[in-house]
Amino acid sequence: MDAGNRSMVAEFVFLGLSDSREIQLLLFLFSSLVYVASILGNLLILLTVIFDHHLHSPMYFLLANLSFIDLGFCSVAAPKMICDLFRNPKVISFGGCVAQIFFSHAFGGVEMVLLIAMSFDRYVAICKPLHYLTIMNPRMCILLLILAWITGVTHSGVQLAFVVDLPFCGPNVLDSFFCDLPQFIKLACTDTYNLQLMVTANSGFISLACFCVLIISYIFLLVTVQKHSSGVSFKAFSTLAAHITVVVLFFGPLIFFYAWPFHISNLDKFLAIFDAVIIPFLNPVIYTFRNNEMKMGMKRMCRQLASFRKFS
Repeated sequence: MDAGNRSMVAEFVFLGLSDSREIQLLLFLFSSLVYVASILGNLLILLTVIFDHHLHSPMYFLLANLSFIDLGFCSVAAPKMICDLFRNPKVISFGGCVAQIFFSHAFGGVEMVLLIAMSFDRYVAICKPLHYLTIMNPRMCILLLILAWITGVTHSGVQLAFVVDLPFCGPNVLDSFFCDLPQFIKLACTDTYNLQLMVTANSGFISLACFCVLIISYIFLLVTVQKHSSGVSFKAFSTLAAHITVVVLFFGPLIFFYAWPFHISNLDKFLAIFDAVIIPFLNPVIYTFRNNEMKMGMKRMCRQLASFRKFS
């Protein structure tokens, strides 16, 4: 029996973030500014890497793809959240809810693998510098990107395959501003205990395991960096510090959502905003302001654009 025959719920209602008009206005201004900044910042990084030949290296190839993923990730929930702030009721169709779940987990899975790939790239650059371009050749970069997309889409598709046909007969209220898998499953009119365990194992434990692997690998790299000369060490340390910051910010909310057994509604919503809106904004800020080559690339691109306008 298909989902349409089994489910009487055609749409879901979000409780949103707050009923206070003052807080809604503040959230609207803040979220709108951060969302626009996320789009412009990640787009700027993407275009800079594409058009500046000085940045045509494996590290910046992976960074550009991370920015591309963040462009998609920040557009899954943030635009509707911003539009819904002054709406009552805040509704989303069944199909729209499923789409939000699929794309948020797909982009999240891709970003997870990209962060691991960026860690591997730094390992090769620091520990095997003479073989860096041989190991991190264009073919390897493309394979890592394909692996990231296959992992992300498979991770999201497998979870949805188990839950999309669940019967939903009411209630249809989600205490959030976007559709996420744990709350979605709890609204089903059937026993979902095993499915909740599957989601915890698939998202929570995988996130926790990847986080631990990345932190251990970066600690190893930081120890290795100490053996180099001070100039090289400072540059490598600065790059590694940016990577570690992004890893902690990305995995922190995910681990709390899916692996932490105790949940507080207001804290969940704050972390959800942080994950959906702020993290895609922080990634370009962290990588841009801590990376002199990226800043120089942006200046070169701006000069080229200025010259093009002057002669056009």
